[in-house]
Amino acid sequence: MVSFPNDPRRASAGYMTNWAARLFARAIDRRLAPHGLSSGHMPVFFALAGGTTMTQKELALSAAIEQPTMAATLTRMERDGLIAREPDPDDRRKSLIRLTPAAEAKAATVMAAAAEVNALALSGLQPAERARFLADLERVVAALDDRPRAG
Repeated sequence: MVSFPNDPRRASAGYMTNWAARLFARAIDRRLAPHGLSSGHMPVFFALAGGTTMTQKELALSAAIEQPTMAATLTRMERDGLIAREPDPDDRRKSLIRLTPAAEAKAATVMAAAAEVNALALSGLQPAERARFLADLERVVAALDDRPRAG
């Protein structure tokens, strides 16, 4: 990190978190690009791996992604043969989205890339520090997450 004495960015949780997220995405993209995938696909893979189906709205809520962004991601993934849409048997106005067999075959690659980058990112922390860091991040997310709660 290029830093200057008294750099105010280092004291900004938002700035540092955003920077870390961009670095995570870049590292994952490097690992997924040879497979025709990107970090933008990850929320869909995480939600649908293993045969799960969801509506577009459910996927957007699950990934905390705006509907238009999710729609664009799904359009690209459908074009690339990674997802398929089928009518919802309970509500024919809706479509259920699932990973295609080709995407299911790539799911292990996506999960491995995520695990590898997470291990790299946390490699400078001791096991107790890792647990604390993740617990702290979970509390930060909970404090900022304004999505409707189920139940």
